[in-house]
Amino acid sequence: MNILFLHRNFPAQFRHLVAHLMKNPANKVAFLSNRKEAKLDGITTGYYELTRKPEEKTHRYLRDYEESVIHGQCAARLALKLKKNGFKPDIVFGHSWGPVSFMKDVFPEVPLIGYFEWFYNSLNSDVDFDCAGEVPLDTRASVRIKNSHLLVDLYTCDGGVVPTAWQKSQFPSEFKDKLETLHDGVDTSFFKPAEKRGGLAIPEIGLAIPEGREIVTYATRGMEPYRGFPQFMEAASLLLKSRPRCHVVISGRDTVSYGKKNNNGKTYKEMMLEKFGYDRDRLHFTEFLPYNQYLRVLQASDAHVYLTYPFVLSWSMLEAMSAGCAVVASRTPPVTEVIEDGINGFLTDFFDAEKLAEKVAWVLDHGSGMAAVRTAARQTIRERYDLSMCLDRQLDYLSRFLPNPIDSL
Repeated sequence: MNILFLHRNFPAQFRHLVAHLMKNPANKVAFLSNRKEAKLDGITTGYYELTRKPEEKTHRYLRDYEESVIHGQCAARLALKLKKNGFKPDIVFGHSWGPVSFMKDVFPEVPLIGYFEWFYNSLNSDVDFDCAGEVPLDTRASVRIKNSHLLVDLYTCDGGVVPTAWQKSQFPSEFKDKLETLHDGVDTSFFKPAEKRGGLAIPEIGLAIPEGREIVTYATRGMEPYRGFPQFMEAASLLLKSRPRCHVVISGRDTVSYGKKNNNGKTYKEMMLEKFGYDRDRLHFTEFLPYNQYLRVLQASDAHVYLTYPFVLSWSMLEAMSAGCAVVASRTPPVTEVIEDGINGFLTDFFDAEKLAEKVAWVLDHGSGMAAVRTAARQTIRERYDLSMCLDRQLDYLSRFLPNPIDSL
């Protein structure tokens, strides 16, 4: 079976699926990406370089669309070279962020499956979540155009995958029959509780928290409002002041992945460190960690905080649950699809930092009584998001578009 994957970043959501397919030598996998480091043994990887950036004179509503078109154009040219070199895929599976848009023009007879993460809406979603009053017309118009490349891909593809039911609910009703809710999966054999908890030591980065301390954890790709970083930092300040044995460990990059950057030119980390007082000996920033070090953080956690706008659900929350964390999370739709308050985690108001601190403190005070919640959290992931189960579902779905099932092993 010949399979072509497409994603701006490599390997991203396809990491587990690609590795699984490569276990069978009969499968030939090609992966086209805009990431220069796109290399993996046994896989034909191709890097496409963008010919240019969107023009400054382009209407600002259209800049994201123009960027996606450029990605699509460059990916299509590289796919054409792949085709001329003799590689014809039996199926194409690509992330709908530009690269898949013109694949049907290169391989018109080949089934095209899109991976769709998010469809933007001005109401009852991320755009108006932190908006005082009505969303301005200019914003609503911009959001409508922001979906342009997604609409092209939805029209073009033969089928599509969306990771969660909440994310699927954001797409227009006329396309929902074309979309399947399929999560990428969590490796529960890796993300598992430690045999013995107590303290946290990561010598590679010089982090050492002695046994007998309370450890509150927070993980994010970027320290930004979309993931509740300002609210968490305010709550962390309260916890550090009121609980002398408490340490706070923050894993992530000091950047903005989603939403707008801070207006004053400072990062949100810089802003929050200036705004509130912290005992810096008990506030630890680890940057983005390799998986083996990140796992140690989760395994040591006495309370793990996850906050999000009504937006894409992060892998980090599911990984924390799989590792048996007592998760305190925002009562927002992406979260409530997974967490039931008091059963497999705890819910709190996204914007209320004081309530967040109170909830985390309650979890810390009842640490010995958290075993049932931790167990239920891991069981939820094993039953609904376990990697082996999700891989089987993905392969079954892709096989619907082929004359013969995909043999992964």
